[in-house]
Amino acid sequence: MLPSVVKGASRGKVRSLGSLSLRLCTDQHGSPPPDEAAALLEVKTRRPSIDPSTCSVLLFPGQGSQFVGMGRGLLKYPNVKDMFTAAKKILGYDLLSLCLEGPEEELMKTVHCQPAVFVTSLAAVERLNQENPKAIESCVAAAGFSVGEFAALVFSGSMNFAEALYAVKVRAEAMQKASDMVPSGMLSVIGRPQAQYKYACLQAREYCKSVGIEEPVCSVANYLFPDGRVIAGHQKALDYLQQNSKRFYFMRAKPLAVSGAFHSELMQSATEPLRDVLRQVEVRRPEINVYSNVDGKRYMNESHVRRQLVKQLVSPVKWEQTLHEIYERMQGKKFPYTYEVGPGRQLGATLQKCNRKAFTNYTHVDATISDD
Repeated sequence: MLPSVVKGASRGKVRSLGSLSLRLCTDQHGSPPPDEAAALLEVKTRRPSIDPSTCSVLLFPGQGSQFVGMGRGLLKYPNVKDMFTAAKKILGYDLLSLCLEGPEEELMKTVHCQPAVFVTSLAAVERLNQENPKAIESCVAAAGFSVGEFAALVFSGSMNFAEALYAVKVRAEAMQKASDMVPSGMLSVIGRPQAQYKYACLQAREYCKSVGIEEPVCSVANYLFPDGRVIAGHQKALDYLQQNSKRFYFMRAKPLAVSGAFHSELMQSATEPLRDVLRQVEVRRPEINVYSNVDGKRYMNESHVRRQLVKQLVSPVKWEQTLHEIYERMQGKKFPYTYEVGPGRQLGATLQKCNRKAFTNYTHVDATISDD
């Protein structure tokens, strides 16, 4: 059962956050739209094509983008204080203080950084709404990297803030628990054109078997940009890849500061807790296009959202494919404005490597602002 504090928060002011209240038509009981409303929504989606240069796309970062100081200066924007107040009740600790002051080692923990990135990213949306409301009004699509997908879904009206934050809390705790079960991690790799990532992972698994690891895991966890990958798996497999990087045509192989092998089979034990909580939260069809990490395709309905969010834990994040899906267009067609909302600029960097023309309309909306 969802805690009463989550239900209370979702009924209160936080539920109707100004720029976050892009949501589907619902009846007076808040249930999914009846057939008539659904039919109207279908008609609405068949509107005439519009000039892409008048539209915007929002990208929400994931774990790894967090830093001490994020959220500074954002409390002056509408709803942000309410978001952090609700977060304190839902999480059971002072998230704002952790974001602003650390300590860094606590903020970096999976159980803390996922909720922190989620909330500060949506706080950055509030900043964007104040500084450039047209960017919010003209938004036609959103995507989030890993936990960032939850923020994208809240923005789209598919989930409400409080319930989504509770789901993120459950997700982060389950992923931390799965990480603690076996020594594992993630390796950022930039390869030469002839690099064969799947073959390298196969060789790493064979090595693990030779040293006594049963059912070793080593697989591509993130497709970031051409020749940019993150590989996840047993720690011995990653060590093997690092030590043999030249053999596999890796120009760079750098361990990531994460607690486990996210988006791999080693996260299997985390799927059931997330599946359980997603059954309890209200999920609606997104009002704008939101793209799934699992296959880069847009979400179609409520059950699709629930299913893909669970599958995402053990599937690679196909971010490069997602960007191609969002920005693919005929020669000469204009590109939308892109806003990365939240800590870090990693998604902008991947966009630049995947599509330089789309990147010319990129803006970073930071999760900090000077206090003066």
